[in-house]
Amino acid sequence: MDVEKVFHMTGGIGKTSYANNSTLQKKASDKVKHIIIETIQELYITTTPKSLGIADLGCSSGPNTLSIIKDIFEAIEETSHKILHPVQEYRFYLNDLPTNDFNSIFKALPEFHRILKQERNGINGSPTIFMGGYPGSFYGRLFPDSTSLHFVHSSYSLHWLSRVPLGLFDEQGKPINKGCIYISKSSPPVVSQEYSKQFKEDFSMFLRSRSEEIVLGGRMALVLLGRRGPEHVDRGNSFFWELLSRSFAILVSKGEIEQDKVDSYDVHFYAPSRDEIEDEVRKEGSFVLDKLEMFEIDREDKGSESYGTLVAMTVRAIQESMISEHFGDGILDTLFDNFAKLVDEEMDKDEIKPITFVLVLRKKYI
Repeated sequence: MDVEKVFHMTGGIGKTSYANNSTLQKKASDKVKHIIIETIQELYITTTPKSLGIADLGCSSGPNTLSIIKDIFEAIEETSHKILHPVQEYRFYLNDLPTNDFNSIFKALPEFHRILKQERNGINGSPTIFMGGYPGSFYGRLFPDSTSLHFVHSSYSLHWLSRVPLGLFDEQGKPINKGCIYISKSSPPVVSQEYSKQFKEDFSMFLRSRSEEIVLGGRMALVLLGRRGPEHVDRGNSFFWELLSRSFAILVSKGEIEQDKVDSYDVHFYAPSRDEIEDEVRKEGSFVLDKLEMFEIDREDKGSESYGTLVAMTVRAIQESMISEHFGDGILDTLFDNFAKLVDEEMDKDEIKPITFVLVLRKKYI
């Protein structure tokens, strides 16, 4: 399966859309917003550009991307007027894969601009704001050379790999991680090795590509899922994939899908450790890691819905495109009903505690 051609968050504003099922991501973004704001303010004070280039990589199609852009804009405006050095223009670049529902974002822009203008009513010298969509994989170049960007933001995107690791299939093309869609206790050791190898390759390419696009001293603030230590299987992010594997197994037991179909399906996801992230930043060499913090998102039920339902709807909005391509869309409702029940059952036994990393990187002056 060609990830770049298939993978996207569920578009539109329907019941299963990402726009209506990304509250967990918004909660995480709000939790680290102070870090992002402090980073962009420090960047502006040290560089004071007249034209400021900012990219959101993996912007998706919900309201979250415009929310963080608004926060960034307001923070820089406040800072620029304090130091009496106003920004003349902003360039916001919104990036995701070509299959992303960019139209949903574009339709929201007139109202977004109206709100920004209304909030600046009475302030002289309002800056010009340019916004555009840049489709393509961020595991490669997206923008012109290092005059383009001052700040890069990416939230909950870099744990998605550019592809399913090739080493998950033997020389005859048969799957080696049977019955599992991610790293599990029953997976052969080579499975976690191949996933780790693919992450390192992708993350290094991401850093190398951004180093050619960001100005000297420019910053990146990256938020991604991870794991606490060297063990790949824990009661965190990997456990949710274990529960989704069990949800597929229930459908197999009822004859609704074939076991071979499940055996040949693997997710293009990886939760790195702190050491893996630090090692790749050091090896690639273009950036200084100014900050690396780990945090958890507190459990929260969404109104009358259970936590399991909230998690299931979130995962469905993300994985629906890939699952539909491989299995067809007829299994989606039953699959995620099963998944929601399993999450709730496990949460009653013992808390599932997925962790998130927030990184702040600064391009070296070399």
